Amino acid sequence: MRLNKFLASSGIASRRKCDQLITEGKISVNGKPVTELGIVINEKKDKVFYEGRQVFLPSSFIYIKLNKPKGYACTASDEKGRKTIYELVPTEERLFSIGRLDYETEGLIILTNDGDFANKVAHPKYSIDKEYQVTIEGEIKESELAVLRKGVVIDGERMPTAKVEFMSFDGKFTKVSVVINEGMNRQVRRMFEAIGKTIKLLKRVRIGKVKLGGVRRGSWRDLTTEELDSLVRSE
Repeated sequence: MRLNKFLASSGIASRRKCDQLITEGKISVNGKPVTELGIVINEKKDKVFYEGRQVFLPSSFIYIKLNKPKGYACTASDEKGRKTIYELVPTEERLFSIGRLDYETEGLIILTNDGDFANKVAHPKYSIDKEYQVTIEGEIKESELAVLRKGVVIDGERMPTAKVEFMSFDGKFTKVSVVINEGMNRQVRRMFEAIGKTIKLLKRVRIGKVKLGGVRRGSWRDLTTEELDSLVRSE
């Protein structure tokens, strides 16, 4: 296995960042510093260290989908002492989330201990769609939907374009479907704030072809072979 893939799969960083760590002399193999790119190692026999700490591959890879409730942080530990999504998944494996959701947002999160896979799927160049269902107070005009589709301007910066479709209005709340693929920080919330709309509920319902359906809030299950293959093909 190439050294950069070994490091990425172990969750150190993306392959590109791992290449940088190698050239900076921060990686050693069997006690000897390695600075040359493209090195192939025996992942079962060679001992790899990053800044003096031995790096290990997971014994087996885990790929699961979680229905995150509101009120959970997407960090391994939270400085404010809030509950985290990792409390919902009983495993001693170190897991990585593919795309975070903010504290008040609920819905689909994919978790894995395969760092290389996580970095690839999350990378902007693969442009994997993320679909959200947004419930806002009051009605929304077609002209406002058009602004969201084009990309609202915030502090002089235009947000990325989005696929935005009206779903329903019950006399009090409007539901809207929003599909994005760039995933800027709090992008969906910022979009609606920019046009003066208050979000009552924000839920991610799809990543690529993987849908939230079938998993109760706060629960999780392993990805099916078909779901995992759809993400791999997106790489």
